[in-house]
Amino acid sequence: MIKLIVTDMDGTLLNDQHELHPDFWKMEEALTEKGIMFSVASGRQFYNLEAKFEKIKDRMLFFAENGTHVVHKGKELYVNPLDRKAAMEFIDIGRQIEGAHLVLCGKESAYVESEQQEFIGEVQKYYKRLQKVEDLQKVEDTILKVTICDFKGVEEHTLPHYKSFQEEYKVAVAAKIFLDITSFTANKGNAIEGVQKELQISPEETLVFGDYLNDLEMMKMARYSYAMKNAHPEILSASRYVTSHDNNENGVLRTIESLGLLNGEMKEA
Repeated sequence: MIKLIVTDMDGTLLNDQHELHPDFWKMEEALTEKGIMFSVASGRQFYNLEAKFEKIKDRMLFFAENGTHVVHKGKELYVNPLDRKAAMEFIDIGRQIEGAHLVLCGKESAYVESEQQEFIGEVQKYYKRLQKVEDLQKVEDTILKVTICDFKGVEEHTLPHYKSFQEEYKVAVAAKIFLDITSFTANKGNAIEGVQKELQISPEETLVFGDYLNDLEMMKMARYSYAMKNAHPEILSASRYVTSHDNNENGVLRTIESLGLLNGEMKEA
């Protein structure tokens, strides 16, 4: 029987307008009544996720900032910070990439130097606490992640600048225009594994949904790993199953319903 559902947000649970389907609240309530914990694992900031799920935050599990900040039922379970010296180096490199914009993701807030309108409009979708500063390297906060936004596409234009760091740090393409750099041990999969052990939930009792490359490790932590129909090719290959509907067709909720979880009778996928 499934005890834990973990889903990515953007491109997965949310549609392309970053909206939750209206049926979500009723379905989450039904899952809770069945003893199934619904949780989200996202590159989004914890405060953004908390606000998105304000009505049920006290019973939810949040894997924020790609698993670097984990909160369960309002209690912080752990933080996996990024080495400050390395973060400063990543900022130096990012400043040299034409057209790239930087976000320094701290435990208390996210910070930006750029005031470029398109960039600010984009990052405000994912960070509830966002501060404009003169110099990111003077920020005093526990650093969780360095994010680079490149509207030309990070796989082609940004990732090559950071490939040499991949053996010591987690360098993940989080979306077409976002590259995330965290501690090497920081990823959604490791965070989920830690919580599974703490809550005594096995991979066989876990169901996950994802769509992009920062979801790769997460797919290994569940017997029921679903790539969204709209997922990146590598996620499609890494997952055991693929949803019949994409994120704009309410693919996550429709899959949960098709598996019989709302009736307490898990059907074989």
